[in-house]
Amino acid sequence: MAIAGKWRTILVLIVLIYLGLAEGEAKQSTVAARKDDPEQQPTPKAWPPQFHSILVMNYTGKLQLIDLWYDWPNGRNFNIIRSQLGDHLLYDLEWNNGTTFYYTLAGDGVVGGVESCRSIQMEVGILRPNWLDGAEYLGQRSVGGFQCNVWQKADFILYYEDVATRRPVHWRFYTGREAHVMTFEVGAVLEDSKWQAPHYCFGSMKDGDAIHSLSSQLDPSMIPLNFGMRGLAAF
Repeated sequence: MAIAGKWRTILVLIVLIYLGLAEGEAKQSTVAARKDDPEQQPTPKAWPPQFHSILVMNYTGKLQLIDLWYDWPNGRNFNIIRSQLGDHLLYDLEWNNGTTFYYTLAGDGVVGGVESCRSIQMEVGILRPNWLDGAEYLGQRSVGGFQCNVWQKADFILYYEDVATRRPVHWRFYTGREAHVMTFEVGAVLEDSKWQAPHYCFGSMKDGDAIHSLSSQLDPSMIPLNFGMRGLAAF
């Protein structure tokens, strides 16, 4: 009787494993069918007009923590960047007229109290909420414990969206830089006074001085990345 009971238990386990595998294959078949049939493919959720997100960026092992404030109604986007074990903040302030300011503030612990700023003019504004329209659907993948739908936009970025909540989870850029979305607060707005670039961004500092003083703060890979993200606004 004990042996028979043992075999019944084993048989039940085998059946459960089989059913689990069958269910997994069915899900994979469904995902594959969606990928192959444009009419069944999911579309990425548009960004909310305003949100705040905390991102962990990884670029060849170099880590950064970014406070991202997106404010489409007011035509502005703000990345406040802290490098791992860094003693300062780097501000990346973007406007819909194509202007971007990269600057540091003396009060943030910059060595020697250096105030620095560099401005760049681009031909396009910030990303629209529906900037992912037209992205190519690649199917589902698991990242960071989340089952995600994945899209590729203009051979520039892979965008991972949680299947269950439709929140962004992960971004991977063509350069190898990766963004892990830690928080996503829909409707959060940064107060207007925080959006004002410092006075020395408006002609009180020579370009050469500005570039030199920022050379140790500004990751060179960020500028082409910024151009690329802004370029997506044109698609």
